[in-house]
Amino acid sequence: MSSLGFQATGAALAAIEAHVPTLVADRVASRIAAKDATLWGPDAEAEASVRLGWVELAETSRPLVERILALRDELRAEGVDRVVLAGMGGSSLAPEVIAATADVELVVLDSTDPEMVGNALGDRLATSVLVVSSKSGSTVETDSQRRVFEQAFGDAGLDPARRIVVVTDPGSPMDTASREAGYRAVFNADPNVGGRYSALTAFGLVPTGLAGVDIAALLDEAEEAAEFLADDDEDNIGLCLGAALAGTSPLRDKLVFVDEGSGIVGFADWAEQLIAESTGKHGTGVLPVVAEPGAPETVAQADDVLLVRLVSDSDSEAGTDERPAAPLGHEVCVSGSLGSQLLLWEYATVVASRILGINPFDQPDVEAAKNATRGLLDATPEAEPAQLVDASIELRATDGLLDGATTVADALRAALALLPDDGYVSIQAYLDRLGHRELEDLRPRVAAASGRPTTFGWGPRFLHSTGQFHKGGPRVGVYLQITADSAADLSIPDRPFTFGELIAAQAAGDAQVLADLGRPVLRLHLIDRARGIAQLRDAVASLDRPAGA
Repeated sequence: MSSLGFQATGAALAAIEAHVPTLVADRVASRIAAKDATLWGPDAEAEASVRLGWVELAETSRPLVERILALRDELRAEGVDRVVLAGMGGSSLAPEVIAATADVELVVLDSTDPEMVGNALGDRLATSVLVVSSKSGSTVETDSQRRVFEQAFGDAGLDPARRIVVVTDPGSPMDTASREAGYRAVFNADPNVGGRYSALTAFGLVPTGLAGVDIAALLDEAEEAAEFLADDDEDNIGLCLGAALAGTSPLRDKLVFVDEGSGIVGFADWAEQLIAESTGKHGTGVLPVVAEPGAPETVAQADDVLLVRLVSDSDSEAGTDERPAAPLGHEVCVSGSLGSQLLLWEYATVVASRILGINPFDQPDVEAAKNATRGLLDATPEAEPAQLVDASIELRATDGLLDGATTVADALRAALALLPDDGYVSIQAYLDRLGHRELEDLRPRVAAASGRPTTFGWGPRFLHSTGQFHKGGPRVGVYLQITADSAADLSIPDRPFTFGELIAAQAAGDAQVLADLGRPVLRLHLIDRARGIAQLRDAVASLDRPAGA
């Protein structure tokens, strides 16, 4: 029996009643567990055949545990107890949740912002080990972070090879190069697991195990859930959740996540990538919206919104009467341990993808932004002049958006006016996410002003997450991009560009791809970070007042 808890109401319950009997009859759960690559149609079969290793990780990852813990003990005996993780997307999101939930320090470096990278470099380098996580090693962010740390270790009189641990796929270019470089340890992950399904592979276990998490217990939790999730039974929570996510009619394709005491720190940020990147393609998909309790999206439920409540086991067992007031009628409520929920949501996502008729394992539009970034770095074009400057903020936008605007508030109103009835707003901040958390306050304010679900993503990490949905999902988004000058840039060893130039190219490249796809983009560049942030917050706060008030 699984420790997972689940409830559904309204359209979610109707979707379960409509779809789960067919899912059971088609033996979907047991076929997932048996790694049946035919579940998502012939077009997906080739990729699915090499992407289903995640279903058995609770068993196949066991041999990693002893080696990880032995390395942790070696490092601590040498006084090395600060773990820095250089990774993006699936290589960083799951470890961050696992470590935070265990209340263990893990420095997750998933940014190219020079201030964030510089802060990570400047803190306790003498007692730090760097875990470099990348399936191939070609990820530009991770490669740049490795280079700058390797140089910093050497400059500090430390042997870089003794302070670098690598997680990669076997036989990858990074696997070969790391072994030749003599790095402290190289761990291979299961190559038959895609990045967003890799939480229980070496990508999730190595950094968190070195940081002090009980990774054996995490696998135990997943193992307990695995047996239940493989059952072809109408009570299978994986089938029920998948049906609720993708089977509502009409489709409620905005999933508003609210954590109401689940005990799992940041879980929705991990689920956001899993669901958005798996389902957001070919003009369809479901968009996760990570919100706060009491957020505007939870006060009045739009016709395209499904509420996802993440609660504690005790709240789930007590029933709806014991949970916080629930004014909405269409929702799911999920509880369970971290290991069990990681596996649950992976099952549910591939079930949802089957219902939507899409391949849950590819990400056809992610590469577009990477290519645009490479092109900008290679060509180093002249900076695009601002179309409008308002105090500490330069404004650029897609054609026509800034017509008649004289202030940031005018521009924001013009952008939000382009929202369709079923649209969403995406706020994308290319700044130090640890140093400027106050920017996250923009999300509920924009949601209230627009009356539509609003996401907030830190760049460039969201490019490996919701970035796929932005470009491959329904064309109903409006995009607000925030960039900033940095007081101090940071060079990248043996590369012709700096971190500041890299993050600027990533932002400009993604904006270019979105614009080329006909998406409205408003780019807000902060000439001065502190003044610009204050000005932007004031402009957003004014949106609930008439223009000129």
